[in-house]
Amino acid sequence: MTKILVLYFSRHGTTAEMASHIARGVELVDGVEAVLRTVPDVSSVCEKVAASIPDHGAPYATLEDLKNCDGLALGSPTHFGNMAAPLKYFIDSTTEIWFSGALSGKPAGVFTSTGSMHGGQESTLLSMMLPLMHHGMLILGLPYTETALRETTSGGTPYGPSHVSLNNAVLSDQEKKLCRALGTRLAKTAQCIKQGS
Repeated sequence: MTKILVLYFSRHGTTAEMASHIARGVELVDGVEAVLRTVPDVSSVCEKVAASIPDHGAPYATLEDLKNCDGLALGSPTHFGNMAAPLKYFIDSTTEIWFSGALSGKPAGVFTSTGSMHGGQESTLLSMMLPLMHHGMLILGLPYTETALRETTSGGTPYGPSHVSLNNAVLSDQEKKLCRALGTRLAKTAQCIKQGS
């Protein structure tokens, strides 16, 4: 079974909803499984200790989840044009995976949500790509052959799915389609790579 890790941080639930739509897109491909994982919040004033299992939502990610995936979708809300600190904190803990090359040659895509039209969606997506490139991952975006990318009036970029809340936490139909499209694209690519190796 090919496994796509859908790893995200979500404070208000929108990024988590996007992750669910990406997972649905992954599982449209026979023989591919989506593994949903999140990361705990971090504190700005002291070392924060989280329970090993969150109260709700996906389980917390481990380095084993990363080692064992065949592809990765990485998602974060936009925080000042960058990925959220909890996700960056987790990514910064992946040095041993970088040394082993466990992610090298595997496909990855990124997704984000923001509260304003000019909140830095694209720079956030680019910020998430950088560590994945250092890991040697193959970055996938969304081509304009995805008609929802041409139709959207809210979120959606060729760099990856995005959502713009503008006081409305509901994902648009185009945003949902783009999330599923990224999931399917990751699943098919990972499957091809795995079968070819």
